[in-house]
Amino acid sequence: MNSLEYKISELVSKTDVPKSTILYYIREGLLPEAKKLKSNVHRYSDEHIELIKYIKYMKEQIGSTNEQIKHELQNKNQSFSSSFAMLEPLMNALSTVPVNSTHYTKKEFIKNFKIDETLLENLLKDEILLPISSEDFTQKEASIIELVENFKNVGIDYEILKSYVFHAKKLSMLEYQMKIQLCIHPSNENFSTLWKIMFETLFNAKEYIFSRNTYKLFFNSLKDEISR
Repeated sequence: MNSLEYKISELVSKTDVPKSTILYYIREGLLPEAKKLKSNVHRYSDEHIELIKYIKYMKEQIGSTNEQIKHELQNKNQSFSSSFAMLEPLMNALSTVPVNSTHYTKKEFIKNFKIDETLLENLLKDEILLPISSEDFTQKEASIIELVENFKNVGIDYEILKSYVFHAKKLSMLEYQMKIQLCIHPSNENFSTLWKIMFETLFNAKEYIFSRNTYKLFFNSLKDEISR
């Protein structure tokens, strides 16, 4: 199916992005040049709409810079299943490590947070702790260790965290299969939509479905207690 052609006013209407911003994206190389019919007559395509949506999403939701987006778009015709440039924003978001985090070697981590080495090794073995690498720990790992210690201090086993690991692995396989399906037929026309599906599933729908189910269970439990 042939791509439709749009005036820039129609582009603004369909994307809710100002004309000045669209022209800026073209100057910066984030968008392809418009089709020039005459010296003062330009037409834009569905590809422009899809890319503008992608740029807007990556800036607002992920915080990507122009240079990062430009680099990603230069590789968009590769399978974004195998292109690190395309997966980098997703991987950074999934790591859950804030950009301004302080990083420690294992030895520094143990000393700085006064970590019980035996407990640390057990949590690493059980994969409750998943540092970025064997020599890259952050405050995030320290907070999980503190949680485990709180479990132990009140005499409760932290078995629930081990169960989380088991189910997290199952869920990660489902999410990986989703990625494979999304990566089969990327095109200029669905590029933005594929990425939005991936990000929204991993960072919006997942939290919504899991939290709402816990809410529902807790709510019904409270109702049962009150009605007794």
